[in-house]
Amino acid sequence: MAILTLKELRIALPKGKRLIGIDHGTKTWGLALSNPDLTIATPLQTINFSKFTQDVQTLAAICKEYGVGGFVIGLPLNADGTEGPRVDSVRHFADNLIKVQAAFGFEPPIAFFDERLSTYAVDDFLNENARLSRKQRDKVIDKLAAQLILQGALEMMKNG
Repeated sequence: MAILTLKELRIALPKGKRLIGIDHGTKTWGLALSNPDLTIATPLQTINFSKFTQDVQTLAAICKEYGVGGFVIGLPLNADGTEGPRVDSVRHFADNLIKVQAAFGFEPPIAFFDERLSTYAVDDFLNENARLSRKQRDKVIDKLAAQLILQGALEMMKNG
């Protein structure tokens, strides 16, 4: 399976299957989950990096548990829309997910979503609106960024 556009992802996704949004960070994967109707994204969890194969097994178990049929991965473009080293890392991550698709038991369709500054937006929101310590914010920021990524993708898919 190749990387798809959001429109192609919507078509490729089996009916009733959910999407997982992924905020691929330098130390963690933030995960968010859509509802089966693909209208609402909810923060799910954060996976702290260990070994890629173990992390994929965790992701595969989540896919099985929640009936996931595909992924939306945040693409961290620069503010001016250009691609930097972080984009290369995320593209490499997506390519690796494709290579290990047997772990999922299905060929997960994957699409990217422009996530410029999503983590910063969530961090600013938490700083201004939540009475959380830095340590507490660090526990939720990645899955909230994944929710922002996935919700944006769901809205684009809905609106064409």
